[in-house]
Amino acid sequence: MSNNLKINIRIKIVLGYLLILLCLGAFLWIVSDRISSLQQEADFIEQHDIEVHNLTHEIEKNMLEMETGQRGYVITGDEDYLEPFNNALTAWQINYNKLYQLISDNAEQANHLENIKENIKEWIQVAGQPAVQLKQLGHDEEALHFFINDPGQQAMDSIHDMFLSFRKTERELTAARIDDMRHSNTNLLYTMYALWAGAAFITIGAAWFVSKSIVRPILQVTHMISDIVKGGSLAQRVQVHSHDEVRKLADTTNELLALVSRQNWAKDHVNVMSTLLQSADKVETASRFYIHKLASILNLPYGAVFIVRKGPELVKAAAFADPDGEPWDKVRDRFLPGEGLVGQCMLEKRMIILDDIPPNYVRIESGLGDAEPSTLLLAPVLFEDKVLGVIELAMFRPLDALEMQLLEQLTHQLGISLNSIRSKMEIQQLYHESQTLNEELQSQTEELQTQTEELQTHTVEMQLLNEKLATQKEAALIAAQELENYAKELEQSSKYKSQFLANMSHELRTPLNSMLILSQILSENKNGNLTEEEQHYASVIHNSGSELLNLINDILDLSKVEAGKMQIDMDLVNLTELPEQMRGYFAKSAESKNLDFVIEMDDDLPDIIYSDGLRLHQILRNLLSNAIKFTDSGRVRLHVSKMNSIVTSDFMITGEAIAFSVEDTGIGIASNQLHSIFEAFHQGEEMTARKFGGTGLGLSISLHLAKLLGGYITVESEEGKGSTFILYLPLVTDSETVESLFIMPEAAAARSEEILQDYQTTEVKEPECLKELEHKTVLIVDDDIRNVYGLTNALENLHMTVYTAQNGYECLELLEKHPEIDFVLLDIVMPEMDGVEALKRIRSNPDWADLPIIIMTARAMDRDQYLGYGANGYIMKPVRMEKVVAAIKELTGDQGA
Repeated sequence: MSNNLKINIRIKIVLGYLLILLCLGAFLWIVSDRISSLQQEADFIEQHDIEVHNLTHEIEKNMLEMETGQRGYVITGDEDYLEPFNNALTAWQINYNKLYQLISDNAEQANHLENIKENIKEWIQVAGQPAVQLKQLGHDEEALHFFINDPGQQAMDSIHDMFLSFRKTERELTAARIDDMRHSNTNLLYTMYALWAGAAFITIGAAWFVSKSIVRPILQVTHMISDIVKGGSLAQRVQVHSHDEVRKLADTTNELLALVSRQNWAKDHVNVMSTLLQSADKVETASRFYIHKLASILNLPYGAVFIVRKGPELVKAAAFADPDGEPWDKVRDRFLPGEGLVGQCMLEKRMIILDDIPPNYVRIESGLGDAEPSTLLLAPVLFEDKVLGVIELAMFRPLDALEMQLLEQLTHQLGISLNSIRSKMEIQQLYHESQTLNEELQSQTEELQTQTEELQTHTVEMQLLNEKLATQKEAALIAAQELENYAKELEQSSKYKSQFLANMSHELRTPLNSMLILSQILSENKNGNLTEEEQHYASVIHNSGSELLNLINDILDLSKVEAGKMQIDMDLVNLTELPEQMRGYFAKSAESKNLDFVIEMDDDLPDIIYSDGLRLHQILRNLLSNAIKFTDSGRVRLHVSKMNSIVTSDFMITGEAIAFSVEDTGIGIASNQLHSIFEAFHQGEEMTARKFGGTGLGLSISLHLAKLLGGYITVESEEGKGSTFILYLPLVTDSETVESLFIMPEAAAARSEEILQDYQTTEVKEPECLKELEHKTVLIVDDDIRNVYGLTNALENLHMTVYTAQNGYECLELLEKHPEIDFVLLDIVMPEMDGVEALKRIRSNPDWADLPIIIMTARAMDRDQYLGYGANGYIMKPVRMEKVVAAIKELTGDQGA
């Protein structure tokens, strides 16, 4: 194959496969030809030899039929025997002609067949037809005599023998043909082996040739690269004479070697430049070394280095081929930033390249002549993005990419060297200054040594102190663990106490509820069957029960505060309603003691503050109640004012605040009792407690509530002259800074209804308000017969129809029987079916979806939960009749609306 012929690897591989395909095609053609010949021989044996044997047997069969028909007709005279005789007489000639056509190519067999034919004709002429004719003519005896003599027997035997000889010859010919075909099969097998061997040889040869043309150049490239990796010369090049992809690989490898060689050349010059610059100890020396070496590397005809001195000015520090005289006298040696190309390069911190310099810009001279450069290049010398200098180069040709990269690396090396030299110079200067300072420090060191000795003494003392502190710390840790265990026990104890108080409150409220209802009914004496003294006894029982209820509520409030479960609901509070509400609470109490009850509101007060209105009213009611209780003459004054901020020794409010001041002219408080009055169950001196009564819980609860609202309570008092309690609250209480406390279901008791107690009592006693309840039907569901009895009597006195049930099942049955029921008073804790389940079933019935239901319970729970189940109202036990009537009246008003 000619080396100038461009045949790539793909074509070589395709040619190899084509050669293999051609060999396979020739192999298949020869084999198929031989198989076709064998098939023809097999077909000849099947169609010729077998047909020949069949036709000989057919002819013999025809002769037998003629002989049988002749004999049968001669013997019997039956015409039916002539039919097979006549048919065979015609059929043997047809079979003979077919047989003769098959063997006509064999002269010997054809002669045998001719002899057979002659004998057949002889038999027909001598024996067959004469006997039939005699019988047809009626010469029976002659025909019988002719049949007995049988003149054709010899011809028939001769025909039979000749057929045997004929078939024997045919069998020998068939055997010879089978032997020939077997020999041909053997030759075909040898031919196939020979062709396979030839095709394999040609395929191996083609594969070897193609692989050699591909692998040999690749091995050359591989050996070359391996030699270079082991340290061989990069000047070596791969020589490939083919014109395919391997040639392209070799050319690319040679280009890569050339590039690597140039890069190594650049790296060598960078290393040499780095070593050269490291030997310089001055800026001028480094600049001179750099520009001279750079000129030799890049074959520069001219170059200069400008260095930044003091300030921003650039000064020429070194140059290569820098002549004197015209026109060089006009060249500047100093530049400020932005002046000329040198200053602009410093300002922009980038390389500036100018091609096609105009004529007479500058000329490069030598001993043989002069010439004008074509390219001007200026590059900044940078270190950490700070310009240390600028180099200016004049060239006869532009730099290629590798030379530009080398220039950047060398310039970077110069920047590092200049910075290093300047750092060394600064270090040397600092070193001289440090020597001066060392002399001063030596004197100070002597003083420090004296102080060190003193410090060592103190250190020993500190070590002893640290050991003591470590011991104390260990003891503190043990005490902290004990305190933590005590806190857990205290928390568990508080939980048990809260559970006990909750259970006790439930057990106390149930009988107390009956006592209050029944005593109220007796005190009213609507039937007039009680004496005045008995009616007075009933009033005393009702008042005592009310005081007992207040005591239970105070104890539960204290329990909630101590357990950290008091709920604070922050909302908008309307201060403009405060005077009317407080007068409604205490006006009659103050009037009964002939006291002046004064409420003063400053003009600059806001209308609304953000706090818990319920807790605020609870605190103020407690303070005002105490003021009226402990004041026999004079006045009680509530003064509300706004303050910008409050700072005391106990607390601080930085923003605007509201001050609620409660002043009285009562008995006052001794100075030694001012702080203890806020403790639980404390009432000052023993005489005071016995005279005025009370539990001593009100102020303690009020102070805790004030703290929860972000405020505080202070007191000022003088014994015998009166007291002043001041409640400070922030104008806006931040709910995130107030400790969030939630009611424990076991320990809480609702008291929110009490703020309307006086008003509701007055309202329900007016006859016109009770007329709306007459002839109404109410269902009381409670398992406590005392509560049922008290409520039934009270409501029947209001001319209402009352039904009672003791559990949820009875409640549902009565609702089914009496659809006229207008209201349901439903207890929660009941046997069999409790109130919650009964409430759910009532609300699941569409007929009772709008039936008013009021919950009565002695156990505190989230009011919203009951309302969520479908209740319309909620009353805490012990039940007051005023509350029951007010709740029913309120629902009656809603239905009327």
